[in-house]
Amino acid sequence: MFSLSSLSRSILSAPSRVALSSPTRVFARFRNQLAPKRVKYDKRFKGRIPIPTGGSTKGTTLAFGEWGIRIKGDGARLTAKQLMTAEEVIKKKLKVIKGTKVYLRVFPDIPVCVKGNETRMGKGKGTFEFWATRVPTGRVIFEIGGAPIREELAREVLQRATDKLPTRMEFISRSSPPRLGNMLIHPPEPPNLDAAATAVLAAGASPLQSAQTVSA
Repeated sequence: MFSLSSLSRSILSAPSRVALSSPTRVFARFRNQLAPKRVKYDKRFKGRIPIPTGGSTKGTTLAFGEWGIRIKGDGARLTAKQLMTAEEVIKKKLKVIKGTKVYLRVFPDIPVCVKGNETRMGKGKGTFEFWATRVPTGRVIFEIGGAPIREELAREVLQRATDKLPTRMEFISRSSPPRLGNMLIHPPEPPNLDAAATAVLAAGASPLQSAQTVSA
């Protein structure tokens, strides 16, 4: 037989089998805010805000909701606290409508490190301070939907959220065209046909026959 005290001593004295040399890091600071569960490196370069120079318009139109806001001014680095504050404002105004949903299209996954004021150069990068994300011009930040929402109410709610963000935003809907930097990409307009060609096409003739008819 063995006593409870001897069993507890044997458990406490046993070597831990948990591997402490895992490449992932877990942050305990600011866990009440938006933050990734695990990251590979606890410090990263500052980086630069991306500039949309190519032809891709991905992330500039609505994908889940009926109304939303996207960046109209210069790109910015949004912190987790700013995104949380804006999201809380939207949820507070929309809680009276049952079934509404708020979609956050970006996520702060970049650790920002800050050194203290009046600190000598050198001796490392600095300690972790907050989470942030870099978003370019034209990127959708918030979407609302899930239930019928009037446009007037949606504009008012999203305007309050815009006041909490550090850059100029614009209100968009499902019919808003995609944005490529500072330029809106409108779909090409159909070719204009005169009345004679339209009448021939309506009668069931082929486009080649209609062109010959119009030229004759």
